[in-house]
Amino acid sequence: MFATPAYAQAAGAAGQGGSAGAIVSILPLVLIFVAFYFLMIRPQQKRMKDLQGAIQAVKKGDTVVTGGGLIGKVTKVEEREIEVELAPGMKVRALKGTLTEVRPLGGGKPAND
Repeated sequence: MFATPAYAQAAGAAGQGGSAGAIVSILPLVLIFVAFYFLMIRPQQKRMKDLQGAIQAVKKGDTVVTGGGLIGKVTKVEEREIEVELAPGMKVRALKGTLTEVRPLGGGKPAND
């Protein structure tokens, strides 16, 4: 009663755009993907590659940070595990894969006290 019928208008006009309309509609998506790649994906891959290299090169005496937030000094290195001294006489074993940061021995700059 109160609803009016809807009719399709200009049905023939939709087919006239052709391939140029398709390219123009897809171009913003391609540009967004390229921007995401250079701003987010590529830097993250570089950071992960650097971290994997640092984890493989970890050696006795380095300071490491685990995924749980524990900071300690490496006392023993094995193929997949390391032994970390958290406090004098308190040693724990951790998987190399759980490390989030490796600070090389003597790598820090001393504070100006």
